[in-house]
Amino acid sequence: MTILLDKNTKVLIQGVGRDGSFQAIKSIEYGTNVVSCVHPNRKDQFFQEKIPFFGSVKEAVEKTGANAGVIYVPAPFAMDAIIEQIDADLDVCVCITEGIPIHDMMMIKNYIKNKKTKLIGPNCPGIISPKLNLKIGIIPGNICNPGNIGIVSRSGTLTYEAIAQISEIGMGQSTCVGIGGDPIHGLSYVDVLKMFEEDPETKAIVLIGEIGGTKEQSAAEYINNNVSKPVIFTIAGSTAPPGKRMGHAGAVINGKMGLASEKILALKKVGAYHTEDLSKIGETIKQIL
Repeated sequence: MTILLDKNTKVLIQGVGRDGSFQAIKSIEYGTNVVSCVHPNRKDQFFQEKIPFFGSVKEAVEKTGANAGVIYVPAPFAMDAIIEQIDADLDVCVCITEGIPIHDMMMIKNYIKNKKTKLIGPNCPGIISPKLNLKIGIIPGNICNPGNIGIVSRSGTLTYEAIAQISEIGMGQSTCVGIGGDPIHGLSYVDVLKMFEEDPETKAIVLIGEIGGTKEQSAAEYINNNVSKPVIFTIAGSTAPPGKRMGHAGAVINGKMGLASEKILALKKVGAYHTEDLSKIGETIKQIL
């Protein structure tokens, strides 16, 4: 079993430019069932000579049965692309795009309430299920192994690092979810932790956090009351100076609660296992399991 994706997932792609095309090919090679692409000026053309272009998400869903989407379109147009996928009632919408204005994401956050679609991102690496050979986004499939460790992370690069270390110790991943590093995004740690807790094939969870905001504290509260599986965590940015953005738009310390030390304290208090050295995530998991 996996979360968010299953054997019936059919993917459509918006934003098949240079980067989007490259990632689309990688997803197809991995095994993802990409059934359509969407571009208003390329209708009736084909991607890779076999995947049809449609003029709208609605048309693509009607013609191909697509139920999940990925967005690579430039930031100024990303809000419209997300809304189009929400309006088409897709199960999952993964937005890779970085630099979407906060105002746009505030509107999306309000618009998506009580809607069917689960939004992952923006500014995220997406999601991958090694057991299904299915990925939506940019997580490299060659470093993954099927297994029972779930990963949820704000950082794309550290997601890859955790995956690689887990694979190197001879274990594997159930599902890996990059929720994104922007201040406002779709699925939260709590949302994904709930899914992992309910997934019988996920035996342990790796949570990768970073400075800024209070998302990790919310995760700690949820873990304390609802999660029975071991949680291994690491927090990036412990040496970052206050008030200076470090990498992600959401990674800025603007109060005591945004400090790495506060997040570490909150998670340790609820029994999560802290990996202070990022290079020892895999080693810590091996010791615990």
